[in-house]
Amino acid sequence: MQPDDESPPSWSLATRIAFRFCVVYFGLFCLTFAQITFAYAGVVARLLPDGAVIWQMVALEPVTRWFGRTALGVDAVLTPGSGSGDQAAIWVYVAFLVAVSVLVTVVWSVLDRRRRCHPRLAAWFAVFLRLCLGGQMLFYGFAKVIPTQMPSPALSALIEPFGNLSPMAVLWLQVGTSHPYEIALGAVEVLAGVLLFVPRTATLGALVSLAATAQIFLLNMTYGVPVKILSFHLLLVSALLVAPKARRVVDALVLGRGVGPEVRPPLFGSPRGNRLATVAQVLLGVWVVVGCLVLSLQSWRDFGDGRPKPDLYGIWRVTGFSVDGTPRPPLLDDEVRWQRLVFDRPGVVTYQSMNGDLVDVPADTTAGTLTLPDDGGSFAVDRSGDRLRLTGRWRDEPVTITLERQPLEDFTLRSRGFHWVQEAPFFG
Repeated sequence: MQPDDESPPSWSLATRIAFRFCVVYFGLFCLTFAQITFAYAGVVARLLPDGAVIWQMVALEPVTRWFGRTALGVDAVLTPGSGSGDQAAIWVYVAFLVAVSVLVTVVWSVLDRRRRCHPRLAAWFAVFLRLCLGGQMLFYGFAKVIPTQMPSPALSALIEPFGNLSPMAVLWLQVGTSHPYEIALGAVEVLAGVLLFVPRTATLGALVSLAATAQIFLLNMTYGVPVKILSFHLLLVSALLVAPKARRVVDALVLGRGVGPEVRPPLFGSPRGNRLATVAQVLLGVWVVVGCLVLSLQSWRDFGDGRPKPDLYGIWRVTGFSVDGTPRPPLLDDEVRWQRLVFDRPGVVTYQSMNGDLVDVPADTTAGTLTLPDDGGSFAVDRSGDRLRLTGRWRDEPVTITLERQPLEDFTLRSRGFHWVQEAPFFG
């Protein structure tokens, strides 16, 4: 593609307007949406204070909140630590970006009405989109290749009735149950990300990314995962990168025609400048790969399967529960007695009430004691192999609780394993 100062073919008015809108809208979105910029923070993000990695959206909130109140009649407050990318405040932010992009596009089109195309800007814009999309694909891909996005099901999930699970929880547990499957999903995303950082393989990377992000968006829509805004934009970016090559793709893959080598529009006027740009993109990709890999390994050790296990790790079934020396029978309406006690993560314990509810509470298990400060529980711990005896106070009552560790192999999800030969489907 030729530089702007030559005479390249003219674009239609609709194409020029659509291009200008996309440059403004996706440029602003990629530069201000927290998860996209977070992918480039890499290991540095671990050194930043909480909330620092979303400083762009926090800085924009006074403006977007005013816009929401004034234009939409919605007063939405951003909650940085909620874990949801589909908060009302983020939808308002998207509407604000659309409004700004429309306004800038109109002004741009009026002031630059004589220009019939933007070939050099289109080349740079494509590189910008590739790098943003590539970083995001690597970030999410490595979180699956090193299974931390969907970790193995927590022990409490083994005793949670299936009907109590949300659709998102079902998806997370389903993927996390099979690490090979999760790794395969992540490998596709990593492949797309790596290909996008190399100009020669960028079209293939965009095609792989288009397939991957389409599946991600479908899962988010059908399982209620609150990443719909981001996944939809990643799908759109993938489609934008594929669109200029759509005819070549159809000719090669559908019609079986020869297409010849791809001609990539230059970023600079000199071959040396373009070679340096290619090297810079590849080096940036290497940096993001290393950063995402290190970040995923840290996550694996912090909260993935590589995290430290508590000394009492396991599911403990209550075999006896006495209050002030009086045994409490296992009645479903008893609000004091427990069914089980689960030790899975350091600093947290889960107890299962008689009605089946699972309650996570902070816990301290140091020096042979178990303390549940939020619920007023304090126990001396006497362990003998797979048996446990807790003596102390629970809800201002003296209690004695005996427990027995439940073998995890009792749960089909943990014990079924893989079988080459099956005479019939196995549903448990």
